[in-house]
Amino acid sequence: MVSLTPMDERFVHQLPEPLPNVVTPHPHWRESYFFVMHGRGPDAGEGDVPIVAMAHYPARGILDALLMGRWGGGSPGLRRYERPYGDDPHTTVVDKVAVEVVEPFRTLRLTGDDPDNGFAMDITFTARTRACGLRRGRLMDGSELLWDQSHMIQSGVYSGTYTANGQTIEIDDWWGQRDHSWGIRNHGRIPLWMWLAIQFDDGMLGLWNWELANGAPVFLDGCWAPAGDAELVPVVGFQHDLQWTDDDGKPVEWGTDGSAVAGVSGEVAVRLASGEELRIEGSGTWCAPYKPFYGGGQHLMQVTTSDGRTGNGVYEITGGHHHRFFTTDVRRPT
Repeated sequence: MVSLTPMDERFVHQLPEPLPNVVTPHPHWRESYFFVMHGRGPDAGEGDVPIVAMAHYPARGILDALLMGRWGGGSPGLRRYERPYGDDPHTTVVDKVAVEVVEPFRTLRLTGDDPDNGFAMDITFTARTRACGLRRGRLMDGSELLWDQSHMIQSGVYSGTYTANGQTIEIDDWWGQRDHSWGIRNHGRIPLWMWLAIQFDDGMLGLWNWELANGAPVFLDGCWAPAGDAELVPVVGFQHDLQWTDDDGKPVEWGTDGSAVAGVSGEVAVRLASGEELRIEGSGTWCAPYKPFYGGGQHLMQVTTSDGRTGNGVYEITGGHHHRFFTTDVRRPT
C-alpha cells in the first residue's frame, strides 16, 4: 500500500502518483524557497544581508531550513535546521523556522524563534514587481543528469525585525528578491552558474546564466521587472566581464579554495526583448561564501548603469570548473 498525505486530498497532482513522489526520482531532487534582503543605497554595502532558504528532498524524506549571509553585523555564517517528513512533508515549518504564503505572489512571512542560540525573526516580504517564471533548464554530463529545474523570481520589499549575534535589527523597506525552484540540481558538479538580482528604484533586473567549463552557454533566462504591475520584459542576451578581487580590490584568482577572494567587480551587459541594452558596472564583497562546500558564493554589489542609474543587489557566481572563475577544477563529488 502507498502512503498518502493530506495534500493528496487536493487537486494538485501532476502525475499518477501520490505526493510528494516526483516524476524523476533522483538524490538531488529538491523544491525550495529562497529569500535574500539588504538595505538600499551605498550605505548598505557592508551591512547585513539575511538569507533564508527552505527546501524539501523526496529522496531523503526530509525538509531543511538554512540561515545564511550576514546577520547582526557578523561575518558570513550558516545555520541549518532539519526535520523528517513524517506524515507531513508539505507544511513549511522546520524546527525553529517557518515560511507562510499569506497571499500567493504578493505576501510571504518568515518567522523563527531559537532562544537557545539567541535567534529570532519576524519578516514580511511584499512584492514590488510581478513574479517572473523562468523556462525549464537542463544540463547533462554525458549520460548523467546534473540539472533539470524550473524556477521563478520576484522582487520585493522586506519589513520586520530579527535578532542575531546579540543585536535586534529593524528592517524598514529593505530591497531584495525571493524565488521558488523545483527539480534536480547537483550543485557540486556544476561547471558554472551566475544569478543576478539587481534592484533599482524603478524595478529589478534578474537573470540566471549557466555555462560549461569553456564558457559555452547552456541556459539564459530572466527579465526586467518594472516596479508595480507592468509587464515583464524578457532578457534575450547577456555578457559578463567580472573578476574575483582581493581585500584591496585588485583582481585575484580563485585558486584551489578561494582563500584570497574578498569580492567581485566588473561589468555585465544585458539585452532585453524590447531592444534596450544595459551596461552595468559594479563591485562588492562576500555576503554568503559557499566555501568549503562549493566554489564561489554570493556578493552584495553596488552598481551603476550606463544611463546613470544606481542601485544594488546580489550577484551569485558558483560552480567548480570554468575557464575564467574556477581555472582549477574544484567540483565536489556527488
